[in-house]
Amino acid sequence: MSVGIPEFRPSRCVRYRYRYSECARCMDACPHQAIRLSDTRAAIDADQCRNCALCVSACRTGAFAADSFKPIDMLRQAIKTGRFSIACAPSGHPADAIVPCLGALDASLLAYIEKRRLPTTLFGASLCTDCAHGTKGAAQLAANLESVAELRAAAAPDPWLPIEVVEDTAAVAAEKPRFASARRHLFRRLLGRGVDEVAAVVEQKPTAQPVPDKAIRPGAYALTEQRELLQIVAGRKDGQPFQVAIHEALPALDITISPGCTVCEACFRVCPTGAITITENPGDWALLFQRDRCVGCAVCLEVCQPRVLDAAATFDLTPDQPARPLIRLAKQRCKRCDRFFVSPHPEETCRVCSDDQDAFTAIYG
Repeated sequence: MSVGIPEFRPSRCVRYRYRYSECARCMDACPHQAIRLSDTRAAIDADQCRNCALCVSACRTGAFAADSFKPIDMLRQAIKTGRFSIACAPSGHPADAIVPCLGALDASLLAYIEKRRLPTTLFGASLCTDCAHGTKGAAQLAANLESVAELRAAAAPDPWLPIEVVEDTAAVAAEKPRFASARRHLFRRLLGRGVDEVAAVVEQKPTAQPVPDKAIRPGAYALTEQRELLQIVAGRKDGQPFQVAIHEALPALDITISPGCTVCEACFRVCPTGAITITENPGDWALLFQRDRCVGCAVCLEVCQPRVLDAAATFDLTPDQPARPLIRLAKQRCKRCDRFFVSPHPEETCRVCSDDQDAFTAIYG
């Protein structure tokens, strides 16, 4: 199987949704420096692209897609065979399915194969050091397999059938980078800054500045194939919690909130999948989190100016859980315009009327 230059779908990119996002998963995964990032999008340099499809697997929101690389079609093929084999194109190894790079096989896909107990072998992993896709492909494969191992452990005692990977030589294995699954590494990768800096910002809790309206662009909600496969994988027959740890290769997070929310609703407006929603009635307002729809892009953590949103280190990935309120507030009534509004603190006037009064004072004194 070969893959053409991936198509970039701007409306799915978190940089399109939030122009100040520092997400660089696609660029970090690209071994050929073929991806350039701007405030609003990613662009692929056709002259540099070597068609490895690592960006397709790395992107949490499905902003990249390739017509000739369709993991779901490969799954359909695997289900029809008694034993299935996958090889990377650079290895030249014969197999039932040829993929551009083994690192393009995302964790959800591999976990689904194991859960279905489809006897599967991966060929070509021992040649990564000599491959044009280099250590980036090997690193992404290692991270995906590590995540699958954690999912397999969470599913116990349900029997999975581990995928067989051709063993590397000792010399090659020693050179492979080790990928940590800790939350500290995830923040470094997704937020583009040291976790110590983030922790310091949260600890100090400076006065939050609102995100400019033009910094957030609306778009249709879209759930990825990776997340839909994970939804099928994450469940136990005995009904016990499917407890997992946060992992950079896992398209899921569990969001928590600490005191200090300014009710700016930026996290709701920037979420590309609808995992964060708002519900209200005449009496109250609530910010809800639907874990089944979260793909782990972490753009909500970036956009939160008071830094009160966080990702849990471990969480229950069992599917079909009800939406959970992150924060619930009683509505207040403005004494000036008589409209209902929401504020984290008791206020006499709503934000619109307060802004009007501030503007009047600034103009006329």
